[in-house]
Amino acid sequence: MTIASVWGNRPRGREETIDIQRPASVADKRRKRRIAIGIGAIVLVVLVTIGLSRLEPAAPSVGKATVWVDTVKRGPMLRQVRGSGTLVPEEIRWIPATTEGRVERILALPGTVVKADTVLLELSNPELVVAAQDAASELKAAQAEYTNLKVQLRSALLTQQSQTAAVEADYRQASLQAEADAELAKDGLVAEIAQKISRLRADELKGRTEIEQKRLEISSEAADAQLAVQQARVDRLGAAARLRRSQVEFLKVRASVEGVLQQIPVEVGQRVTPGANLARVVEPGRLKAEIRIAETQARDIQIGQVASIDTRNGVVAGKVSRIDPAVQNGTVTVDVALEGPLPKGARPDLTVDGTIELERLANVLSVGRPAFGGEQGQVGLFRLEPGGSAAKRVKVKLGRSSVNTVEILEGLNEGDRVILSDMSAWDAFDRVRLN
Repeated sequence: MTIASVWGNRPRGREETIDIQRPASVADKRRKRRIAIGIGAIVLVVLVTIGLSRLEPAAPSVGKATVWVDTVKRGPMLRQVRGSGTLVPEEIRWIPATTEGRVERILALPGTVVKADTVLLELSNPELVVAAQDAASELKAAQAEYTNLKVQLRSALLTQQSQTAAVEADYRQASLQAEADAELAKDGLVAEIAQKISRLRADELKGRTEIEQKRLEISSEAADAQLAVQQARVDRLGAAARLRRSQVEFLKVRASVEGVLQQIPVEVGQRVTPGANLARVVEPGRLKAEIRIAETQARDIQIGQVASIDTRNGVVAGKVSRIDPAVQNGTVTVDVALEGPLPKGARPDLTVDGTIELERLANVLSVGRPAFGGEQGQVGLFRLEPGGSAAKRVKVKLGRSSVNTVEILEGLNEGDRVILSDMSAWDAFDRVRLN
């Protein structure tokens, strides 16, 4: 039966759709091909991703002229530390104010060579001048009183001596009369009663003579005591007068030592109090260097170590004389006593550079100090490959350091060439190209 006969036998008014099936082998082949292509694409992407992840980043280029290259050497190494500082006088003399006053005149300027009696500035204090005059007047009055008292006491002492002498003369006369009456009484020429009366009078005058002598001694001692009291008053007023007078003299402030006037920290019209510093005088020929060393480098410094001071106009030899026990602003102050002659232009507060020799190492690996990396630390350095066209980062263990060199403990060998410049811009790379 044909298709037409079948279609003709169907009821009219009703349409039906008939699907014609394609061969199964063609569809399967297309579907399998699509799946294979998809799987292959996925596998390709995975392989490419893995391959790219395993690839090292391209080495960046660095100009040879922009880096500092040094060669690792074996041999002696001199350890040094360096710091900056200033020249300071070994002896500084501050001139203080001994009394209160107002600055009237400044007669010398910093930098002037002065002697001990050079007047640096003048102060004024009217009250002190009046007090000095009053003290001088009181002293004169006390001296006059002392003189007057001395005269009075001497006069009284002379009177007492006169009385003593008169009584003593009467006693001698009475004693002679008693002896004469005694001789006459033996011959019956004088009555016995008269002889007794003469003896009694002589004995009485003897007692009065002893009393007058004691009074004379007491009067002399009393006179000495009164004069001593008055003399003490005169001495006290004299000391006060001298003090006032010296205070008035100190209104003219003198250098008191020979040297160079370095500073006058006061101005005309300024009121100063006792003890205030008015001037500073130094001896320019005796200077020392105060060097500030980083606290991390100061632990090996010892007193007596050799040092050299660069004044930028010459180098002076010296030795470490003092190490400040305290740390200030991350530095330790080290005093260096200068042993050689000072170059021209050396003066207090001059900025200098100091280098201190710590020790000499006999046979070590060393290289110039890198931009980064401290003593006894570890740092990554770029070591040049053979030919010098590239450099690879290696881990280097550092040992003891100096001003310009550092000891190599591990990571490098003698003859290796390394880049010491700052390579922090290439921290993400382990290899660089040099061009």
